[in-house]
Amino acid sequence: MPERTVDLRSDTVTRPSQPMRAAIAAAEVGDDVLGDDPTVIRLERTMADLLGKEAALYVPSGTMANLLALLSQTKPGDEVILDRNCHIFNYEAAGAAVIGGVQLHPLDGPGGFLPLGALEGAIRPENIHHPVTSLIAVENTHNRGAGRVYPYDQLEKVRAIAKKDGLRVHLDGARLANAVVASGIPFKKYGAIADSINICFSKGLGAPVGSILISDAATVKKARYWRKRLGGGMRQCGILAAACLYAMENNVERLALDHAKASRIAALVASKPALKLLFPVETNIVIFRVEDESIDFEGFTRALGEAGVLSLAFGNRSVRMVTHLDITDDDIDYVEKKLSRIC
Repeated sequence: MPERTVDLRSDTVTRPSQPMRAAIAAAEVGDDVLGDDPTVIRLERTMADLLGKEAALYVPSGTMANLLALLSQTKPGDEVILDRNCHIFNYEAAGAAVIGGVQLHPLDGPGGFLPLGALEGAIRPENIHHPVTSLIAVENTHNRGAGRVYPYDQLEKVRAIAKKDGLRVHLDGARLANAVVASGIPFKKYGAIADSINICFSKGLGAPVGSILISDAATVKKARYWRKRLGGGMRQCGILAAACLYAMENNVERLALDHAKASRIAALVASKPALKLLFPVETNIVIFRVEDESIDFEGFTRALGEAGVLSLAFGNRSVRMVTHLDITDDDIDYVEKKLSRIC
């Protein structure tokens, strides 16, 4: 048995703190499908105001929030332009295609950032042979880009291209709070460059369940209908919304601690000739490759697990580690010791 277990598989493994559990226990509830759960109403109003939008909709997951955004801003046969490595394209079970009849048009950009020249060229001219381009989706921070923060000036350029062609912009901000803390750019400024935004509460923010879709009132009204159709309507879910409110009030600024711990892991990886960082580490995600071909990759990852350091194999001899609020400085000391020994 390992001396301890340090779970770096994802920031989704966080567990509610005792104060968050107290907030859950004390939550005032109603029936959210009927529109009268006061805690959900407060969460939705808080997040809409924070992003400078008219309305918001609390949903069970980030995958559902992204899907509702696409379904509410497109029609069957439309096309959405996005990055090939983004979450919507890779990890959401082709929901846009299967459920919405929406075609995804992936572009290859550095670190998950859309190439602006290719983006302009990808927008379809009006033609009976083409699908209609109606939406551009961006991701910030970018999961497969090791949590990199999308440069704000690049987001402004994406917005300008979309506006010129009458397209809408969806921001998959599952980890937008990490971007806010790392960049110093406030939520409302990010809200200004997107027509819809998804924020996940169950990653680094530490809530057990839920994401929120934030947009204009008309889009949220459509999304609420789609949520019901997909079975995502919840009843006394104020007990979950209370955890999300607690997270927003208490767990945003502390994300800087997670970023600092990730930087410690990154520094160690960079010091090992057998390993190679694949991206600069800006927030709480570290992705590295076992560069030394003489090292058996499966043996390497197995040794990490046997040492109690849990991570995810991330394709092509690569490993992902994600820091979060359940990881202490002592845990990082332990990871440094075990990773050095394994290398």
